[in-house]
Amino acid sequence: MRDRLLAAEKVKSIDWRGEALYLLDQRSLPFEENWLACADAQGVAEAIRDAVVRGAPAIGIAAAYGVVLAARERKAAGGDWVAALEDDFTLLADSRPMAANLTWALNRMRDRLRRIQASADALQVLEAEAVSIHESDREANLTMAQLGVELIRRHQGNAQAVLTHCNTGALATGGFGTALGVIRAAWLDGMIEQVYAGETRPWLQGSRLTAWELESEGIPVALNVDSAAAHIMKTKGVTWVIVGADIITANGDVANRIGTYQLAVNAMHHGVRFMVVAPSATIDMALASGEDIALEERDGSELLDVGGVRVGANVRGFNPVFDVTPADLIDVIVTEKGIVERPDAAKMAQLMCRKRLH
Repeated sequence: MRDRLLAAEKVKSIDWRGEALYLLDQRSLPFEENWLACADAQGVAEAIRDAVVRGAPAIGIAAAYGVVLAARERKAAGGDWVAALEDDFTLLADSRPMAANLTWALNRMRDRLRRIQASADALQVLEAEAVSIHESDREANLTMAQLGVELIRRHQGNAQAVLTHCNTGALATGGFGTALGVIRAAWLDGMIEQVYAGETRPWLQGSRLTAWELESEGIPVALNVDSAAAHIMKTKGVTWVIVGADIITANGDVANRIGTYQLAVNAMHHGVRFMVVAPSATIDMALASGEDIALEERDGSELLDVGGVRVGANVRGFNPVFDVTPADLIDVIVTEKGIVERPDAAKMAQLMCRKRLH
């Protein structure tokens, strides 16, 4: 199956070209495909903060390359470049603090730097580490896709309808996708006949990005307003809700794009299974539960303005970006290390002790 998945890869959002990092600007999709060149850490941090690059895995990969660009600049300037690089680590970390993969990738780059900082080939080693982070995410995507398909086959073998939220495809990762990767693989295997994609207000990642990815591959997709999800579960034969994650805590709670929590509540009411697909880098075992996550809020103008034109009343907008889905609403978490059904603290700890399956 893996060879079939590799052959199906068509979308790429991150391109490391040695002298600069090129990011597919997701703000202009699906109308234009523009690539933004980032030549330094400041450019990468701005691209993350301004949502040029989106999705926790992709953000982590971009940040790793940002460290490489910063290290080159600092070393060329002379002096104690390793100490000076800490400012760049902070800059990148602050660009999107809710993404667990961002912290994970920066910690991995910092650990590598700590071990080789006196080496003459330190820059080459850092670049190799960033490339490894990128490639390992792609491999993890393929493993998760295969595991997710097996789950779908196990619980209901016939072709079925699924519902997804936000964007979790190649645009949000280093390769095949997390939740959308499972959906793509299941469609290739004849397990899915219809995908319902929530528009994902206010950034519209579902309508602009997920629908674009699926449509470009010929996968049947219907776009729906977020508030139609319960009606779709009741009337359209949906058997799975499949989503990604920005943070998974030690007890299996999941922080994801706003609207995920209500999907899980509705799924339980309608007897629809709920699957979370994310690499193990998304799991933060230092967070006991979702109560420990400082959830991000953004400016309310994102709700009140469309294309710079005011469409809402002259009121204050409340704009939480993420919510937390409790572990007891989740049927299964899929990672490259394996799956956790009905997650809890003990099962999550056991998962994190495993090595990767591939």
